[in-house]
Amino acid sequence: MKIVFATGNKDKLREIREILGDITDNIISMKEAGADIDIDENGTTFEENSKIKAVEVARYIKDKDPEYAADMIVMSDDSGLEVDALNKEPGIYSARYLGKDTSYTEKNNNIIQRLEGVPDDKRTARFVCAVSAALPNGEVLTVRGTMEGRIGYEIAGENGFGYDPIFFLPELGKTSAEISEEEKNELSHRGKALRMMAAKLRETGDIIDA
Repeated sequence: MKIVFATGNKDKLREIREILGDITDNIISMKEAGADIDIDENGTTFEENSKIKAVEVARYIKDKDPEYAADMIVMSDDSGLEVDALNKEPGIYSARYLGKDTSYTEKNNNIIQRLEGVPDDKRTARFVCAVSAALPNGEVLTVRGTMEGRIGYEIAGENGFGYDPIFFLPELGKTSAEISEEEKNELSHRGKALRMMAAKLRETGDIIDA
C-alpha cells in the first residue's frame, strides 16, 4: 500500500516522511503521483479542507489510472495557527494570511505587533492539524491534533518554518523553531495527528508496515 500525500510543500512532506518513517517508506507527493492540480479549499474548518483535498486528489488519480489507485491511500492535512487574543486568527487562512505571497517573516511580525501590550496569560495560541485519509473503498477518515503554546515577543529559531519562530512553548522555554526535529515531531500538532491516523489505518488493515 502506498501513501500519496496531497501537498506541494517540501518542508511539510519532509516532516511527514520523518513522522511516518516507522510505518511506511512508500510516501510520495501528489505531484509525484501525477496529480499536479489546484484544489479549491472552500471548507470552513480544518477538517473540511483536509477532507476536500484528500477526496479531490484521490478522485483525480483514480479517473486517470484506476489500477494505480487500487492500492493507494491519499492523505492530506490542513493546518494552521489559532491565536486566542486575535479571535483565533489566522486559523484556516494561515497560509493565505496577509496574502499568499507574503513572507512568513512579515506575517510573524504582524502578529507580534498586533499583540503589543498583551500579557503572557492572554497570548495563548495553538497549532491545529486535521489529517484525512481517502481509502481505496471510498471511506474517508479524519483526525485532529493540536499543540498548545503562546505567541512570543520576537522571532526566534531557525529549525522550523511558517509560524514556528513565534510559537513559544512555555514548558521548554523555546519556540518550536528552536527545538530539534525529533522534539518537534514528538510534540507537534502534525505529529500527533499523523500518529493517530497511522493507528486508525492499522486498525482497518489498510496500511502495510515498511
